[in-house]
Amino acid sequence: MEDCIFCKHTDKILENNHAFAIFDQYPVSKGHILIIAKRHVADYFSLTIREKFAIEQLLDAAKEKLIDEYQPDGFNIGINCGQAAGQSVPHTHVHLIPRYVGDLENPLGGVRGVIPDKRLYP
Repeated sequence: MEDCIFCKHTDKILENNHAFAIFDQYPVSKGHILIIAKRHVADYFSLTIREKFAIEQLLDAAKEKLIDEYQPDGFNIGINCGQAAGQSVPHTHVHLIPRYVGDLENPLGGVRGVIPDKRLYP
């Protein structure tokens, strides 16, 4: 996949046999990390169990790294699968977004905010 920005990426901050992590080039918040499958697979649901486990391991390691370096107050974890879900790079990756008190006036609803009118609920 010579055109894939993730297949060509070399600035890795964490890595294991099936996945690696980088800081997001367009971070939502300070410390935003992407955990990326090494194998070029467009959709999370097409990963093997080993690949999913490797991503989970790096999520935990990345969380600890962020706690040590940035002391966030919380986290959002997100995976966009398909263009309709907002996936812009067709190579499986997981967003680990550190959250900080005050970064959003009312964070209620968290990831439900992907559809803004559905974020807040009674």
